[in-house]
Amino acid sequence: MSGIQIAVVAITVGLNALDGFDVLSISFASPGIARDWGIDRAVLGVVLSMELLGMGIGSILLGGVADKLGRRRTLLGCLAVMTLGMAMATRAKGVYDLSIWRVFTGLGIGGMLATINAVAAEFSNARRRSLNVSLMAIGYPIGAVVGGSIASLLLKQSEWQMVFAFGAAATAAFIPLVFWLVPESVSWMCRRQPAGALDAVNAALSRMGHAPVAELPEISAEVRARSVGDIFSPQLLRITLLVTLAYFLHITTFYFILKWVPKIVVDMGFTPASAAGVLVWANVGGATGGAVLGLASLRFGLKRLTMLALVVSTLMVGVFGRGQASLAQLSLICAIAGFFTNAGVVGLYGIFAQMFPTHVRATGTGFAVGFGRAGAWVSPIIAGVLFRAGYGLGFVSIAMAAGSLVAALALWQLPFKAEPAAAV
Repeated sequence: MSGIQIAVVAITVGLNALDGFDVLSISFASPGIARDWGIDRAVLGVVLSMELLGMGIGSILLGGVADKLGRRRTLLGCLAVMTLGMAMATRAKGVYDLSIWRVFTGLGIGGMLATINAVAAEFSNARRRSLNVSLMAIGYPIGAVVGGSIASLLLKQSEWQMVFAFGAAATAAFIPLVFWLVPESVSWMCRRQPAGALDAVNAALSRMGHAPVAELPEISAEVRARSVGDIFSPQLLRITLLVTLAYFLHITTFYFILKWVPKIVVDMGFTPASAAGVLVWANVGGATGGAVLGLASLRFGLKRLTMLALVVSTLMVGVFGRGQASLAQLSLICAIAGFFTNAGVVGLYGIFAQMFPTHVRATGTGFAVGFGRAGAWVSPIIAGVLFRAGYGLGFVSIAMAAGSLVAALALWQLPFKAEPAAAV
């Protein structure tokens, strides 16, 4: 791993942190939005869901763009879309305007998420690929913790629009970083071989401290005929369905913790400030869990590690549902639950990178993440319906934790080789 490769992976961590910041910052801004426009919770809920809708669409559609046009171009385009969307949100005059710009912002974030998974994998050496994809994935909880703290400080001194203004500025700051420091993926150029590919490949290899190559690998007519639609080919369809199902089911468990912890903690008799602190601990545990899984993947199989994380996630979310006598105990349980739930998410990102070959790596990731965002959307709704039906926290937690367990069973069915995605 040369310096430029490490820098690229570090940039993907920062880009994923933008997603974490955006998701939590809108939660901080929502009380101000509701107050200024006099809207109720039902309308506010629609506004909050618009970003997830955009993310799902962006992940599914723009992952294919990254596989067709290149990782670098797609990243720059997505960052431009995100910057514009966040900037225009500060000028929204009502629910309709804000909803449009939240969908627009979500399109950019969704495309970015599909692309950075491929970037982290393709700028890594074989030994550290799973580790680097894991590091990329822990950007989300880091962004949630840091971004949430910044949003809280901004809202103490200014209006909710400043949260989006800061997000636009932070996103815009990454555009020159990507432009100057992230070359096009060598794996993608060797597979697609656009005009001038040999010179571009050697320029990228030189920046990474590797020797130049005399010629590009020969790509057969059969391989050249492959398309992004190959995620539904007989060879990949089972893989696509299994990893998408696993991600969707686990995300329902993951977002149950993220979305309902504040309300549940307050209902237990603790203050709203304490509830925010518990949520921070859940994200701190999540960042730690992702890092530990990444390091463990250097020695142990990624599929087994991910399945273990999913099973323990099921147990810990169930333990969370039993309630705790003190805030310290509750924070500890949420931190441990966050550790394993996010480790499961990180492991799934690593599996995406290994199971999908170069020509559909972003497409396959985008498809799984896009439909997984639907799990993020329905998870709070399912929990809310169960609570309204009169079920207690214990039952609801076990029901929502089941998603991770079934996800582990889906991965168990996955045909998994050591490094199937290495070939172009």
